[in-house]
Amino acid sequence: MSETALQALIFDVDGTLADTESAHRAAFNEAFAETGKGWVWDEALYTRLLEVSGGKERILHYWRQVQPDLQDINGAGVRDTVERLHALKTAAYERAVQGGAVQLRPGVLRLIESANLAGLQLAIATTTSPVNIMALLRASIGPDWRQYFTVIEDASTAPVKKPHPQVYLQTLQRLKLAPAACLAFEDSANGLRAAIGAGLATVVTPNSFTAHHNFTGALRILTCLQGTTVADLREWHAARARNPTKFQA
Repeated sequence: MSETALQALIFDVDGTLADTESAHRAAFNEAFAETGKGWVWDEALYTRLLEVSGGKERILHYWRQVQPDLQDINGAGVRDTVERLHALKTAAYERAVQGGAVQLRPGVLRLIESANLAGLQLAIATTTSPVNIMALLRASIGPDWRQYFTVIEDASTAPVKKPHPQVYLQTLQRLKLAPAACLAFEDSANGLRAAIGAGLATVVTPNSFTAHHNFTGALRILTCLQGTTVADLREWHAARARNPTKFQA
């Protein structure tokens, strides 16, 4: 097989596989209320905070915004509080997913199934936690969801968050494939920058939280994956291989 033939699809999770951000926002607010923090992230504020990748990083960023003089002599107090808030938030999110609050975006499951049947490898490259991935995909696909994915890279294995390309570089390394043989799927500017930084052609499906982002350099920008076929992906991927400068950021 040619090194530039499409051999794998690499998916982000939050916002890409599913519209998870409303559930995440509600879970953060539940954690803040449970600990008496008094913080409330409304939709407009959360949209801005999504420019910071990673839940723990987002909490600390906001804390420093509302308390500019935040200090901790040895770092343990602040770090422990962030860890506890994030653990409570993760538990709340998992309960919401199990309760049916989050579903896969239109066309996602059909594309995963058809790509698998077509012999393409599938991978996940995300900054979210393993618990969040398992909760979402177990509820959406079923207990055997892992059978679809050759590689899963997440916040536990790639601690440097997007827009840094670490998670994609590690995914490619484990797939043993060149970037030219893969397509990435993202929903945000940070995700797109990370994928492009790893040399990946990227299909972007924005959501209500990311529609205003700059997606220069994307291979395609789609409202969702409904109706997108493996044949479409092969065609777009081949077009990019023929004219790579057209899609440079």
